[in-house]
Amino acid sequence: MPYFAYKGRNSTGDAVAGVLEGIDSGAIATQLFAAGITPVEIAPGAAPSRGGEALRSLRRPKVGTEELMLFSRQMHALLKAGVPIMRALGGLHDSTTNPTLKETIQGVRESLDSGRDLSTSFSRQKHVFSPFYVAMIYVGETTGRLEEIFLRLYHHLEFQAFMRTQVKAALRYPTFVIIAMGIAITIINLIVIPEFAKVYRGFGAELPQVTRWLIGFSDFMVAWWPWMLVMLVAAIFGFRAFTRTAEGRLWWDRFRLRIPIAGKIVMKATIARFARSFALAVRSGVPIVQGLTLTAQTVDNAYVSGQIERMREGVERGESVLRTAVNAGVFTPVALQMVAVGEESGALDDMMDEVADLYQREVEYELKTLSSQIEPILIVCLGVLVLILALGVFLPIWDLGSAAFKRNG
Repeated sequence: MPYFAYKGRNSTGDAVAGVLEGIDSGAIATQLFAAGITPVEIAPGAAPSRGGEALRSLRRPKVGTEELMLFSRQMHALLKAGVPIMRALGGLHDSTTNPTLKETIQGVRESLDSGRDLSTSFSRQKHVFSPFYVAMIYVGETTGRLEEIFLRLYHHLEFQAFMRTQVKAALRYPTFVIIAMGIAITIINLIVIPEFAKVYRGFGAELPQVTRWLIGFSDFMVAWWPWMLVMLVAAIFGFRAFTRTAEGRLWWDRFRLRIPIAGKIVMKATIARFARSFALAVRSGVPIVQGLTLTAQTVDNAYVSGQIERMREGVERGESVLRTAVNAGVFTPVALQMVAVGEESGALDDMMDEVADLYQREVEYELKTLSSQIEPILIVCLGVLVLILALGVFLPIWDLGSAAFKRNG
């Protein structure tokens, strides 16, 4: 459709201008009146600059999961009360405080004004609504259960946020301890060991091998720490750039699942998100093949997403969901039994909800016992570190004290 440049005044009398897409100038005028803008001039114009749009997308705040949850819940309440969709969107547009969400809702309203259906209007706001969210809107629109779909989406987003928070909590403690150990080692090598080295050099005695290793590593860090800092920053930015590529994201997501102790928690939380999303899709009437395609985009892990895509390919070839789940290699035997029962009984959505509940309970249990699992490993690491430092720092003092005691005796 063509684009039109417009000039007008908003409800407060301020001059506004912009570019909108529409069938004709009349449709543009309708959009502007619906947005509370009185048009003064409407003329054919060029499409908005992609560069300017990209710059605006960098500046505008993001729409968080909590705001999207609130939007879904409010839409459910308004539609359930019989409020027309355009009026419901208008009320939410006026009440929201997030400028990005306000702009998004306005974009949906303008798209509806131009004759598009609801799911297409939502799909045009890709920076806020995921393909899974849009697919659920399409299902609700075609089945006439749109208010129910918004409620299910609210519970889905709530579960996603809960599992994401649980995984972050699981990784926070070991990450903090590892960072603290790294800072302690850096301070010891840059400040503590060089002072001891000056004392040892003053005695002119032969030092133990462990002490020579420590002093050599400390001298290296003292001499090269600016370059090491530069390399660390470069490595961080390089790693982030690498993980933004498809190959890098796949490698990192697969590596995360292999991290001792924390990896199994991440895996269980990921499968719980998949199971809940798949149950929602099947219950809402989405075909299994399409449901697997959509839920593969909600797991937030490239490796598991690839395994789910392989499940979809197997189902397309005529294989059962159970067989493809077994070949995926990410489900426990208990979960596979639930999938088998659900497929045989025709209640696959209910059984997938049970799988999600099972993994969620396991994640919560793993988190409660995480400290008891990690503490022995951390104690051993700290013990080895203290032993090396003690041997390297105090052995020379012990040897020099013994030699002085024998000389005096």
